[in-house]
Amino acid sequence: MKNRKIIGRLEHISLPELGIKNLIARVDTGAQTSSLHVDNIKHVVGSDKPMIEFDIHPDVHNVNKTNRCRAYLHDVKKIKSSNGQSEERYVIRTLAVIGDHEWDIKITLTNRADMTYLMLVGREALGKNYYVDPSRTFVASVKV
Repeated sequence: MKNRKIIGRLEHISLPELGIKNLIARVDTGAQTSSLHVDNIKHVVGSDKPMIEFDIHPDVHNVNKTNRCRAYLHDVKKIKSSNGQSEERYVIRTLAVIGDHEWDIKITLTNRADMTYLMLVGREALGKNYYVDPSRTFVASVKV
């Protein structure tokens, strides 16, 4: 328990393997899984495992800029969104960084264009690493 860090309801997260730096993510302990807004998802055959290709927007202020990413498919999961609708989503694993803490995270890929934040960090990703202080923002990461 003593190694847990405190984070706020909003934190900057980096996903270096996907070319994402300092994306503002909403921390949501009510959501089991983490999700990331992506476009143009395509299932492809990798050299040895199934892969997913998708476009992400590394700069929330410039939606015209996109990175084409490729990641191994970890799983396909049925997710019930906050509006009560269920959808099947691809799940990937990638490195996540908040402040000085790095760990592997599972992320579902979906369209979050109607949401305020392009990424949601769920309780599964928080695990035993963090306590969340919902009254604060940018506790573990520097506000850019």
